[in-house]
Amino acid sequence: MLQHNVSEPSGWVRRWQHLMPTGARVLDVACGSGRHMAWLAQQGCHCTGIDRSAEALETASQYGSIHQADIEDGPWPLLNDGVPQQFDVVLVTNYLWRPLFPVLLHSLAPGGLLLYETFSVGNETVGKPASPDFLLRTGELLQLCQNLRIVAFEDGFLPKPARFVQRIAAIQPPAAATSGLTDAQPARYPLSLK
Repeated sequence: MLQHNVSEPSGWVRRWQHLMPTGARVLDVACGSGRHMAWLAQQGCHCTGIDRSAEALETASQYGSIHQADIEDGPWPLLNDGVPQQFDVVLVTNYLWRPLFPVLLHSLAPGGLLLYETFSVGNETVGKPASPDFLLRTGELLQLCQNLRIVAFEDGFLPKPARFVQRIAAIQPPAAATSGLTDAQPARYPLSLK
């Protein structure tokens, strides 16, 4: 059950939840108190959250497994024999640490979904974050996901609260040996539930 101190999940995450397999293994990076973990656990997902705040993780721990780690100044905590563990879904919202991009992509299982949403250039005109270190450059998520199947991408302004964002839903191609897909038979990713 959602607690009052856990805010609502992002509309972007809710919009693309239908692309997650039943019982999806979800990695929520910089999960905070677990607002997305709480909602996704209710949808039957198995969530893993990473954050550096022990206080925030106390709440997040109700919704799945948690790992306290400073992923900007320390090692990636989810490794199997030196290789990042893989998940059906990798989720990042309101967080940007560019050196982490390769790890995020390696954490996607074949056929896995990347949902990324954070602030972009322009946000410095309406509030924080304002530093270029924490704002995506124009088309930066498209560049990051150039080897993935991009299902949706948005780059623009949202009024309440006022902010500039980029967001993407992209899928790691399935393993070639098991997919059986050809250019004539593309995978189908429904754009809405209707």
